[in-house]
Amino acid sequence: MANDVTKHGATGNARILLQRHTPERAANESAPHDCVEGGNAFYKVSLSFPRTFTAGETSSAKYYRHRRAHRLLLLQSSLTETHKPIAMFPDSTTGYSYEECKATADWLLAQAPVRPLVGIVCGSGLGGLAEMLKDQLVIKYSDIPNFPQSTVHGHAGKLVFGTLKGKPCVCMQGRFHLYEGYPIQKTTMPIRVFKLMGVETVILTNAAGGLNQDFKVGDIMVIKDHINIPGFAGNNPLVGANDDRFGVRFPCMSDAYDRDLQQLFHSVAAELDYSAFMHEGVYSVLGGPSFETIAECRMLRVLGADAVGMSTVHEVIVARHCGMRVVALSLITNQAVMDYDSEKKANHEEVLQTGELRAKQMEKLVSTVVSRMELLNNKTLKACQ
Repeated sequence: MANDVTKHGATGNARILLQRHTPERAANESAPHDCVEGGNAFYKVSLSFPRTFTAGETSSAKYYRHRRAHRLLLLQSSLTETHKPIAMFPDSTTGYSYEECKATADWLLAQAPVRPLVGIVCGSGLGGLAEMLKDQLVIKYSDIPNFPQSTVHGHAGKLVFGTLKGKPCVCMQGRFHLYEGYPIQKTTMPIRVFKLMGVETVILTNAAGGLNQDFKVGDIMVIKDHINIPGFAGNNPLVGANDDRFGVRFPCMSDAYDRDLQQLFHSVAAELDYSAFMHEGVYSVLGGPSFETIAECRMLRVLGADAVGMSTVHEVIVARHCGMRVVALSLITNQAVMDYDSEKKANHEEVLQTGELRAKQMEKLVSTVVSRMELLNNKTLKACQ
């Protein structure tokens, strides 16, 4: 008996009837050459031709046999290709399990002078934030077991341990992006390692294009929410089996960005007289590496995005999944092109240059905020001071 799937199709002058069979059923068919394999199933193929043919064709048994054999070969090829798994995203099944992240975290803690409670991720051109740390231990990503490698100019590819205003910290000089070819779970693996090392608060920075026309190059935006465009297509770092040791299956994202920490950044900015170039807004992530088209920028603005980039959101999702507090900043390094008559073009060099120009203010802002954070683990803090 056919295995509940019957398909009809037309190819040229022939009508094709496909009946899905089990392998055992296919093997017992009286005409096995009429069965073709497609993926993990076999299909019995019946071909029928219209009653009207070109004169002389219906009298040729040879023509009929060859035509039928040709159709079967084409159909077999089509079915086999159709039933192959389609890899929408880079394939990897290793490198981010709980056990692998724990092994990496334990290796790092064995080297580190302090157990970090604050994790800082530096965006393009903002690696100088790591230079603020005192009593540094610098470890190259290439030396860390199971760690991805940064391939982007402006990302040094180093993990820096130390203290900032007396607070034990770890700082990533360089992050990982979808466009580098890593699976999304691998790009966020360092955030899970942060959690397993003891990090309670994550500060993320990035370079972004300004969609809000009130923003200027060099402004800083405190992120209050995000739009995860890759997530609309199912490319979310939490896809796959959930490990409850990290977090719950369905984490809430309406409070992804800690409101108290957002307010702290605005308060410190006012004290430092930075309010003139400080904003808050919504950040949208795209996959990259190509910059956005004019139509895409206009669409994102209509959706409510104030800035656009190629990072951060996936790290935020994983950090919140792990129960860490999150605050994030975007340095507006270029104005998104929204006008078809404009001759401006986005480029990575402009991003790095703007990062250098605003680096000192960013360092001062972040270091002051860290000095005023209320850390949960007071015992560890006192032991490290």
